[in-house]
This record gives sequence, structure tokens and C-alpha cells, in this order.
Amino acid sequence: MADEMVRRAQMFINVTYDNGAKLGISRLTENGETSWTVMYALTRALQYELGITALSDSFGPTTLSTLQTKHPSIGSGSPANIVRIVQSGLYCKGYDGGEIDGVYDARVQAAVTRLKTDMGVDFAYPGTVVTPKVFKGLLNMDPYITVGTGTEQIRAVQRWMNGTFVQRRDFFIVPCDGRHSRTVAQAMLYAVQYTIGMADGTANGNFGPGTQAGLKSNTVSVGSSGTWVQLFTAGMLLNARPVAFAGTFTEAHAAEVRAFQSFVALPVTGRGDYPTWASLLVSYGDQTRKGAACDGVTRITPDRAATLKAEGITIVGRYLTNAIPGGGTVPEKTIQPGELQTIADQGMRCFPIYQTFGRGAEDFSYPLGRAAGQAAINAALDHGFRTGTRIFFAVDFDAYDYEVTDNVLPHFKGIEDAIRDDGNRYTVGVYGPRNVCTRVSDAGHASASFVSDMSSGFSGNFGYPLPANWAYDQIVTKTVGTGAGAINIDVNITSGRDTGQGSFNPPRTVKPDTRLHPDVQNAMQIDVGKYMESLGFPLDGGIRSYQHWKCFERTVTAHDDLITELSQRHSMRKALIQTTAYWEMRHIAPDDEAAWLAVIAAFNTTGQYIRDTSTGIAKQRAITLIGAHNHALDRGYGTDQPRRDTAIDEDKYNAWKQAYDNERYALTSVALIHRWDIDGKPGGDDDSPALRAPSLDYTDTEIYEVLRRYQGPGEPAFTEAKKRMGLYYVMEKYNSISRNY
Repeated sequence: MADEMVRRAQMFINVTYDNGAKLGISRLTENGETSWTVMYALTRALQYELGITALSDSFGPTTLSTLQTKHPSIGSGSPANIVRIVQSGLYCKGYDGGEIDGVYDARVQAAVTRLKTDMGVDFAYPGTVVTPKVFKGLLNMDPYITVGTGTEQIRAVQRWMNGTFVQRRDFFIVPCDGRHSRTVAQAMLYAVQYTIGMADGTANGNFGPGTQAGLKSNTVSVGSSGTWVQLFTAGMLLNARPVAFAGTFTEAHAAEVRAFQSFVALPVTGRGDYPTWASLLVSYGDQTRKGAACDGVTRITPDRAATLKAEGITIVGRYLTNAIPGGGTVPEKTIQPGELQTIADQGMRCFPIYQTFGRGAEDFSYPLGRAAGQAAINAALDHGFRTGTRIFFAVDFDAYDYEVTDNVLPHFKGIEDAIRDDGNRYTVGVYGPRNVCTRVSDAGHASASFVSDMSSGFSGNFGYPLPANWAYDQIVTKTVGTGAGAINIDVNITSGRDTGQGSFNPPRTVKPDTRLHPDVQNAMQIDVGKYMESLGFPLDGGIRSYQHWKCFERTVTAHDDLITELSQRHSMRKALIQTTAYWEMRHIAPDDEAAWLAVIAAFNTTGQYIRDTSTGIAKQRAITLIGAHNHALDRGYGTDQPRRDTAIDEDKYNAWKQAYDNERYALTSVALIHRWDIDGKPGGDDDSPALRAPSLDYTDTEIYEVLRRYQGPGEPAFTEAKKRMGLYYVMEKYNSISRNY
């Protein structure tokens, strides 16, 4: 909402620093709206007035120390432009800054007094002047009044911390908006360290050995009073526990502490002991705790199972897939053949984790979620997980809140829809930072959380309470056991909400593909259509030439015998051929068909091949067709085509016209183009390295590469291949059912 005085503050910057570009102060849009851009400009203006030559958006140590040296208190008689910056900052914060005239009058003094009171530093910094740390707190976007979902109890904590610790060198004024945050969590650690007695420069806001030792010496219980009780009750409030912020520990506090300890699976003592302090202050809590579960990337053998059971661990989290061909540096990341039976034989249980490329927001969307859901179903069935198993889908990066909104939540809706369309044989869990888990679960997309609390510095962990539906709390990585029993694990605390599975179906063996069973064809057509709709391809074709049913018929069912034979001949999953052909046919548009007719007309009248446009149901170019079939002749892959020359128009046209006229030729060419791409496309336009020979157990990365290379060596092929992967998973679901029917 525009404010006239904020607009005048923007005008002040623009007029006073009209040579701002050279000075390093950007010209502001005079719209009357407070923003970080405005605060950065005010910070740079202050730095300029202080004589700092290297201007920066950061109100950092140089700005603070220079201000302390030159103007330790801003008030009446201070330089006019510095006063104008104060006045502008006040208006941006919602206070009365006077006339932005450089006069530190009664209005400004009253506003500064109110600001310091709101900050909680009115006793630490009495009077009407602006001190350096108050100035720093003025030139940012932190609110000092309760906003949104903030509570007065948490605001009281924030104001108390500011007033109590602001005089310490490395403690800066935190927001007083009544909401927990990363900044407030960091301030709590400093406050604890100062209360322990750490000197400036020693206190660093980290939960290190000195802090841990200090907390172990300061247990609070009923009857305790003083700063330690204030800190403890503050920690309880910041972890969303309904206690009173107080200086005396009461029976009511003890009752809430017992409830908290029970919730996070700590010994229930009712006292503020070290394990409880740790759980309040850092996401991983007391890392010496013993967990009943673990997860890892190493095969569970009988020796390793014995080690885990000796540690009190009976539940193991293992990965359904490994995106890296051959496993890379973690060859046992995915569940190994016979491993689940070993786990069951040893009296242990297993919960499955699904993760492929999920390390950035770009890997999360509704269509990719549908793809992930279907891929996880396929893998869980392959390994033998029974109906009712909960699969934990990973969000293994520090997702900011807006990325959760824009990417992660739609992704999990896609997962949820894929699981539902499969008949809900499996349920959905979420693995990730606290905020991700909470928001995905609150949206109804997951029934339990596997919390990546080891990553304590993640913005989604620091300052957020443990999700209400947590099942596993990942707290530390360590190696246990010796010799053949040695294993590196992530230790997980358990709540009992999920216990994995203790018995399994026989794993599905790697089998060659067969013809599609008649019972699955209709469901397959429906599922493929739903997935394509999620990508913006309506069933009726929309602006493109062919409806969904027609594409499915021509690229999947009508030529199922041929596709099955090609799959078996080339040791290639049918889904690779089906996905490529269907995807390409769904993209045919009227402009493509007009271009094809122009090519035919030109050759019939001039004998010239005027344009190498992609044609036929699999949209293939002449140069690609000739390259793939010539390569097949060289390698003995099987083709009935003669050797052709890409320099001869007639050869190019004949290859192209066959793809235009003959669907069987086009589908056969899909398989041969995949073979050419797998071999590194010698003589072609893609310098990607060769993949391993076609195999029925290709990894996700290998499948992705085959699909990507069909489209080309650059964008949009890389982005589109992720979408093709989702289609592949749907196709593979029904091929798998058919070959295991």
C-alpha cells in the first residue's frame, strides 16, 4: 500500500544522490512502497555520508564501527542528511519521521522513543537519540510490532532478549513481530552463551562443546528462577509449546515440559535438562541419543544387521532407486537383491525412501510429482513392498518458503494423485526440513514426516518446531560396528507413527517385456491421458493435430507386436519406444503437417529436398534416420534399409518419406535412433559419451539420457526429458504389470 511519506523518502534519495549510479546508490521508483530496495538505498546513503567509499547493501561491521566512531548517537545537531536518513527509515517502518527536513524535532524524538520501546531496548538505550545498533535495526525490513500469526508471548521473548543482550558486541536487535525465525533462533544461542559467561568473540551462536557443557550445568526444575528459567521458557515458546514466559519454573511449566519430552521422544522428567535444552535450541538435539531406526546407503547384511541390533536399531530406511548408473560412489544406495529378505530374517523392518534428482526447486512441479509417484510405485512393487507401505519422498535441499509454495506443494499433490490413481496401495510420507514436512503435511499431501534435522543450518529447520506428524527424526551420521559388521548410518529417533514393513512379497525379477495384457490397456490409456493433461495437453488435442486416444492407439496398442519384438531384439524396455513415439505424436501441429506437404510438393516438382523437417508419428528428420540406420548396418543391429548418403537429396527424401508414410518404419527407427544415441551417436550432432549397452535394468539417469538425446543436444531437450520421464514411468507401470501378469 502506497504511503505519501515513504514516497517523499524515495524522492529524498533520488534528489540528494542524483548522481547515485556513480556513487553506487540506485535511483528508486517513487511509488510510496517500503521494500528492501529502499532500505538498501538508505543504507548506502548512510555509508556515503559516513565517508565509506565501497558502498554495500549490508549494514555490516564497517558501517557499524564507522558510525560508532563518528556519530555514536544521532540526535539534535547531527548532520542533516543523516537525520533525513533516520526520518526516512522511520516512515518506512511506519513511524512519524517529521518532515524529512534534517531537523531532529519533537516528532522525530517521540518516534525514536516509541521505536526503542517496541524493540525492547528503551532501558538499554534510554533517551531520544539513535544509537548505532538501533540505526541498524531501523534500516531493515524487520517489524517491531506483532504481525500476522505472531503472538504477544513470543514478542515478549524477543523484546526481552533485545533489552537484555543488545549491549553485547555480537548481539543485534531481532524482530519483535511475535513470530519465530532463523534470526530469533540464532539470537537464542547467543543469549545462552552470554548467560553461560562466554566473552565477546568467544560466543559465536554455534551449538558447540562449550555451549553444550554450559547447558549440562544449568538444569532448571520446579522452584528454579532467574535468567536460565527465562531462557528455557523462551525456548519452549519458540517451539510452539503453550507455556508462560517467566522467571520462575512452576508445576505448570513442568507439566508442559513432560508433554514436550514425550512428543520429541526424550526421557520424561519434567525438568529442563540437557537433552531437553538441546531439542529446544537446535534441530538435531542431543546427538548422543540412541535411535531405534536408521537410514543409509549401504546394503544390510547379516553382520551389519547384528551391529544395528546391538545399537538398539530395528528399523532401516533404504532407497527404492539410485539415479546414478552403476551407483557411482554409492553402489549400494538402492535396495540390493535379497536385502529385504535378509532384513526380515534378522527380525528387522524397512521403510522405503524415494529420491532421484530432488536437490533444487527446478526438480519439483505437479507433473514431476506425478512422475515421481508412479516411479516409486513401480520400484516398490519391484522390490516387493506390500500394500499399506508408506513411501517417504525426499526434498533434499534447503527449500525457501516461496519454493515450498510454488514447487514442493504442487509436486506432492502430483505424488498424491499418482498414488490415488494407482488405487492407494501405498501411502505418502515426506522427507525434508521441518518447514517442508509441516507444510506438505498440513496441505494433506503426506501422512507422516521423516525430518532431515541433521541439516540444522537449513532455513527450513532453524527456527521451526518439529512437525506434529513426525515419524523419523534424523539427528547424526556415524559409523558403528567393526569388520564385516561396520556400517555408516544416519541415526533416526522414532515416534512410532511409522514402523516400516517386516515382511515382503518376492521381488519382481527382471523379465523381458511381453505384449500388453488386454486388461490393462484401457487403464493405461486413461493414466497416460491424465499425465499429459497435467502438462497442459488436453485429451482433445487442443491446438495440436491429434487427440490423445489417436496418439495412444498409433504409438502403443496398434503396433504392440512390433514394439514388443523391438524391445526384445534390442534389450530395451518397451516404454522407451512407446514414450518417445507417443510424446512426438502428441506434439504434431497443423504447421508441421503443412511443412510436410510442402516438402513432398517440392520434391515431386523439382527433385530437391528443400527442408529437413521432422515428420511422421515419431517426428524424425532424414539426417537422423539415415544416421541411425547406417549405424545399425555398421553394428549389425538389424535393418532392412539400404545404406544412404545424407549428401544426396533423393536418399534423404526416401528415408524421410518412409517415416511419413509407414508407422512401422517410424517405430523401428525410434529403437535404432535410441541405439545410435546410446552408442554416443558417432558421426552425429551430439558429443555425449556412450552409455552402457541397452539393458532391461537401466537406471533413471540412463533412461533420462536416452529420452533426452532423441530430442537433441541442447535445450529444451534437457528440460523436456524430465517431463518425458514421467510419461515413461506411466508406460512402464503397465508394461510391468503385463510381463508379471
